[in-house]
Amino acid sequence: MQDTRAGGAPVRLRIGYLGKPPHPTFFELARAHPELEFVEIAPADSGEAMRAPLRACHAYYVRASRQELPKPLHVTAEFLAAVPNLLAMVSSGAGFDPIDLAACTDAGVPVINQAGANAQGVAEHAVGMMLGLLKRMPETGAAMRAGRAQDRAAFMGREITGRTVGLVGIGNVGTRVAAILRAGFGCRVLAADPFLDAATVAERGAEKVELPALLAESDVVSLHCPYDATTRGMFGAAAFAAMREGAVFVTTARGGIHDEAALLAALESGRLAGAGLDVWVDEPPPVDHPLLSHPRVIATQHTAGVTDESRRRIARYAVEAFADIAAGRRPPRVQNPQALDRYRARWAAVFGREPGF
Repeated sequence: MQDTRAGGAPVRLRIGYLGKPPHPTFFELARAHPELEFVEIAPADSGEAMRAPLRACHAYYVRASRQELPKPLHVTAEFLAAVPNLLAMVSSGAGFDPIDLAACTDAGVPVINQAGANAQGVAEHAVGMMLGLLKRMPETGAAMRAGRAQDRAAFMGREITGRTVGLVGIGNVGTRVAAILRAGFGCRVLAADPFLDAATVAERGAEKVELPALLAESDVVSLHCPYDATTRGMFGAAAFAAMREGAVFVTTARGGIHDEAALLAALESGRLAGAGLDVWVDEPPPVDHPLLSHPRVIATQHTAGVTDESRRRIARYAVEAFADIAAGRRPPRVQNPQALDRYRARWAAVFGREPGF
């Protein structure tokens, strides 16, 4: 049965996409919404050839990783000018790196992500890295594989229980990390988040502090902030130098927020005891990347949120978002609400009636 609350009968919505959706259940769930029509974009040598099918579409299902999407299909001002009929951009994940948010706002195009869908998977991954690094698992494994096993006391680890963990950003993932650390290990959790007040941070399970205090007081620092102009390169030599000596650094956020060369230097100098890296500037990183082979690094290939459960939720969230657009409802999780006034007018012009919000 169709859900048409507040929006009237759904319109026929054509959606362009490239490659497989994040989970096979995406199309299974979409079958319950016959108003959704999917247009596959075939890979081509020409950006024009790949963009052509999108001119007949109302929405674009955008791959969330900037390095998994051909440059001509990144959503820029030039892209939007070439496909002016697109009404909305829906990311295939919580991130939306390939989408220029300001350009979409200027064009009256809402950007919808799937924030929260993979929060549990990413949070578990981040906490798992913290535990592995404090117990020096990468070092002991590397030593045994190299035939350099030593007296076990040479790999003396630390317990996370009762330690201070600093979260840079406390959105969906950070909130879940805080809950796990507090309930499971009795940690003191600090959070630096410029968008939230102290009361909101407290509701999410942490103490609000500014970044310098977080770096100075935390045994573990974990990044859960978006990648944008304000966070690009935020963790460089100065930030690592400001961290507590022997602290552990973890990131499941985005590559480019931390400077990889500066991190390597901080590990080599002994300033940091270890690093857990799920995200990289180049994904995957080159096989000779020095951080990949470092004995005090846990390295994964942007897989923190790649769980069956997370991907199922991402698929469901996306289908529901497209169904809301087709029914003329306010799209969920809009990252640029300033675009909505113009979006309403554009939606009405395309479908011949006012949307229901």
